Amino acid sequence: MAVKFKNITILLLLMILISGTVYSGPRKKLGLSAAPELLIPVGSVGTALQGSNLASTEGIDAMYWNPAGLASLNSDRGEFMFSHNQYIADIKIEYLAGVVKLGSFGNLGVGIKAMTFGEEMVTTTNYPDGDGSTFKPLYMTANLSLARAMTDKIHFGINLKLINEKIAEVSSTGFAFDFGLQYIGGKTGLRFGIAIKNLGTSMKFDGSGLDRTYNDPNGQVARRVNLAEFDLPTNLEIGASYNFGFDKGKHNFMVAGTFMNGSFTSDEVRLGLEYNFNKIIYLRGAYVNYLDGVTSENLWGPTFGIGLRYPLGTLNLGIDYAYRYVTESAFTANQYFTLHVGF
Repeated sequence: MAVKFKNITILLLLMILISGTVYSGPRKKLGLSAAPELLIPVGSVGTALQGSNLASTEGIDAMYWNPAGLASLNSDRGEFMFSHNQYIADIKIEYLAGVVKLGSFGNLGVGIKAMTFGEEMVTTTNYPDGDGSTFKPLYMTANLSLARAMTDKIHFGINLKLINEKIAEVSSTGFAFDFGLQYIGGKTGLRFGIAIKNLGTSMKFDGSGLDRTYNDPNGQVARRVNLAEFDLPTNLEIGASYNFGFDKGKHNFMVAGTFMNGSFTSDEVRLGLEYNFNKIIYLRGAYVNYLDGVTSENLWGPTFGIGLRYPLGTLNLGIDYAYRYVTESAFTANQYFTLHVGF
């Protein structure tokens, strides 16, 4: 046991040293990146742990948090997942994903995330209070993931994302990649993970909704407003976790931590704890420490969650719930509901 804790101490010290030198991108405009929806989590498991489980996330949940974890599936052929989140105000987020095993080739996953805002009034210069018509903004992110166990201890995964944002008659499209790596320490229960997320193209809005007509001495002239481009919110994350159990594996604990360096957000240290009884009932909780002194401006507080796993014939069913506290009194807390089906 002393050797195990010595290994953990050494790894944490290495993470601290590395975190002082890593840098995911330019941070000139805090909070002003393109596609901020990429930073909104999906799924109840990772959300309840606030992404602290970067090193230990597995299965279909891992496609968002660390694609390397997709190499580990707790089912024979594949998994499906559906998640619903009432975000803030009238914003809703739906996520549907699936993954299948492809033998020695690895595991292939696809997912689609839809962010809806409800109906909004169309306002113009002549009708600032609305012209009587409405539109429905829609942000979509589709991903294609591939993960493979390179050895019994090293897993690698990649995620390709197509991002599309549509607001009335203007839209924006971009592409991004996630790369993830996990090291599994075998019987020690120690795991290490690293991921680079949202590395891709810049985005800008364009479309007929930006067309304007101006009066010219020779008549009316139609021109399109040219908007600026914005970079994606690239993140570099480094994490470690340790799993241990008691009473012949009936009671299992996982402690996890992740350091996140964001190009348009505060640097974060995420700490999480998960307990499961006989891999049937799960309890989760996490807290994030913001390193740039903006804690008072942050919208999110601690998170909590519960999960249930139960075999039903040839299927493995899972139901998970996560509660994310919101510090702003004008908004209600985020609640995530997720259904897993392994087959």
